Order: sequence, then C-alpha cells, then structure tokens
Amino acid sequence: MSALEGNRFFFIGIGGIGMSGLARYFRRRGAHVAGYDKTPSELTNQLQSEGIEVQFNERAELIPEAYRNAPSSEVMVVRTPAVPVSSPLLKYWEEKGARILKRAEVLGMVTRDKPTIAVAGTHGKTTVSTMLAHLLTAGKVPCNAFLGGISANYGTNVLLNDEARVNVVEADEYDRSFLQLCPAQSIITAMDPDHLDIYGTAEAMFEAYTAFAVQCDGPLLVHERVAHHFAHRTQVSSYAIGSVGEPRAENISVADGRYRFDLIAEGLQLRSLTFGMPGRHNVENAIAAATVALRMGVPPDLLRQGLASFRGVARRFETRISSPRVALIDDYAHHPKELDACIGSVRELYPGRKVTGIFQPHLFTRTRDLASDFARSLARLDELILLDIYPAREEPIAGITSEWLLEQVPMDKKSCLPKTALLEALASQAVDVVVTMGAGDIDRLVPQIERMLNERYRP
Repeated sequence: MSALEGNRFFFIGIGGIGMSGLARYFRRRGAHVAGYDKTPSELTNQLQSEGIEVQFNERAELIPEAYRNAPSSEVMVVRTPAVPVSSPLLKYWEEKGARILKRAEVLGMVTRDKPTIAVAGTHGKTTVSTMLAHLLTAGKVPCNAFLGGISANYGTNVLLNDEARVNVVEADEYDRSFLQLCPAQSIITAMDPDHLDIYGTAEAMFEAYTAFAVQCDGPLLVHERVAHHFAHRTQVSSYAIGSVGEPRAENISVADGRYRFDLIAEGLQLRSLTFGMPGRHNVENAIAAATVALRMGVPPDLLRQGLASFRGVARRFETRISSPRVALIDDYAHHPKELDACIGSVRELYPGRKVTGIFQPHLFTRTRDLASDFARSLARLDELILLDIYPAREEPIAGITSEWLLEQVPMDKKSCLPKTALLEALASQAVDVVVTMGAGDIDRLVPQIERMLNERYRP
C-alpha cells in the first residue's frame, strides 16, 4: 500500500480509537482522508485539527464533493463492525461501487510490509501493546504502532516512524478481527469469556484464539493461566508473577506508589526494575512487554529506563485527582475481570478509604451473559452508582437493564442514575475515592466530575 498520494479513504466510524489511528496513518502517507462519526469527541476534534474532514450526519450530500465526484476505483471505504448494514452512508458507497473493507482487513494490509508483533487478549492488550511500543522506542528500535488507546507518553494512538523495523498492533478478538493479521510473533494476555454475542460459547472463542496462534509463524508468549490451550504449539512460552520458569517477575514490592521487581527473562536477571502503573496485573503486563522488547534487541539499560518512564494509557487506571481529601480514577474496565483488577488496585493505593464506583455497563449481551460475575465484582465497592447500559451496536434486550443488574449486587449503598443526574448526585454527598468505569461514553462525564471535585475539595 505504497504510493498512496492521490488515493482517497473514507472512514465510517472515524472517531473510533482503531479507525482514527488508521486515518492518521493514511494521512501521513499522503492519501486524502475523510470520514463520518456519530458524535464529536476529543479524537474527532484532533483529526479535524490535522486537516481530516469529519461529518456528523449520515446524509450522503455532506460527503466532500471531491469524494462524491471521484471514480469509485479511487475511493476505499473503511468501516467498523459496529456500523449497521442499514447505514445510509454504507448503502451510498455500496451503490456507488466503492471498495468497502473492515478496519481489521485494512490493518492487516498495512502491517504486511514489515514484521508485526500482535498483542491479543480479552484484557491487557492495550496496556501491553502501548508499553511494548514505548520500550522499543526508548530502546532505539524504531517501530510503527497501532494502539487501542491514547499513549500518555506520546499523546496519540498511533506511532509512525519512517525508519520503522517492526509494527506493533493490538489484535482485536471481536468479530474474529485478529484473524486478518499474520504476525511474526504474538502475545496473548488473557482469554476470559467475552463477546459471546459473536462467538456463542466460550469454547468457540478459545478456538478463534487457537486459530490466531496458528497464524503466527514465530514465537508465541502467553499468560500462564491460558498456556494449556497452546500445548500443541511450538515456540510457545508462558509468563506470570512467581512462575517456576521464565519469563517471570519476583521480589515484588511497592514504595512511593511505584512497583519494584526483578525480571527473569531471555536468560537475563534484571534486578530492582521500577514501574509506576498500579496493580500486580500490570507487573504481569510489564513481563510480557519487556520480554518481547528484549527479544527485539532493546538493551537492558534502556529497557530499565523505558519501564521507569512509561506513563500508561489514557483511561487505563488514569489518576485524575489524588489527594488526602479526594481522589478520582478513570478506567476503561468493562468486563468483570477488569473490574476486579481496577477495584483491587484502588484498594491497594487507597487502603481504608471509602470507594464510590460509577459503572456504565457496555452492551446488553455482555451484561446478560456475565451478570452474576458483574454483581460479584461490583460488590467490592463501598458504594455503587450504575448508569444506563451503553448499547453501542446493539438493540435493547427485554428485561436486561441496569436496574435488573443492580438487584443482583449484594450491597446496601447502590443506585441507578441517568447520566444527566450524576453530577448533581455526586455534588450532594460526601465522597472520598471516586472511580469511573466503562467502555461507553462515560469518559465524556469525567472532565465534569473532575472540575466539580476540584472546586468542592479545593485545599
């Protein structure tokens, strides 16, 4: 996909984290880029500031004239799986005869020009891929990276380097998208049942991961918990804290809000590495990222510096306020295992303090399929506020509501609120540690919550 100058790309769902990264890539390569998204956001604002045209209405007449008048052979349309087949824009381009590809297909195409490291898993993949990209960059191994979140170190979800020797990509299991990739090596962080609306059963999801692993013709690194699924695979190794093999981490301690640990990997023993992300699960994420970075030639001294300087990913346990009077943490957690990790990290950082959790369930099917696990995880909070379920691509399912989920949570201090009532409710009660969680649009409420808490608890 070289020689892109003059080509036109139209993205339906351009404001998505993965779509916006590809849009930036093609823009950087000299192509014309435009697109549609449902609502403005910080990401669409950034795209517009970079010269990419974005429309927020599906009327075909709003498509830039240069695209409407161009021959269909000169326009490639990229869509997310979340775009319904009834989309007027999709129908317009279909009738026009334009080439229409899913995001994963395009990502597979653009990563075939050099060796690709793919990071998959039901959770942890965004942190690991972003950390790996940072370690490679800090370690003088130039790379391109297509990430599922905004890197706090670089302020973007895509890293592009004309001297790149390798690609780092987040491999999304939704809609079996990761089967479009052919990585030179891969990491699998977790395989907890998810996306059962697509897969039907956990076993079918496991089979998809197995198929993904087969596509990788090089080393495969998997978390120790899921290693048994890949016993048949050659060139496979597993990682965990306290594993008997390597890679592993040991001698873990916490001081001044930072982890310190020893890494045993690739025949090396790296003592007293420091790392600033909270939660033991992030130490395990660091094992995976650091191991592959060492394999790619990052020197141990630069690896040490890279781990110490890694600032995380936006909305992955992002600390917005931290003071003795009030704290605010924002996290992308939308699966029970992710809620467990997030709430556990909050308890570790703020022992003995009251934790109020605001959770926006994501998808009716996920809420229905994992309700008992959600209830168990949310009960670890001191107080729970549930927002309405964020539907994303789905239509409502009768009886599956936040109120229905709330009834199953075994705790006293709990409530359901519409988004419009949240700020007033928080302002009217005493709070200590507030954690916002969810993968929908709850992030758009966070700046308002932050301003209110800062004003109310100003020293």
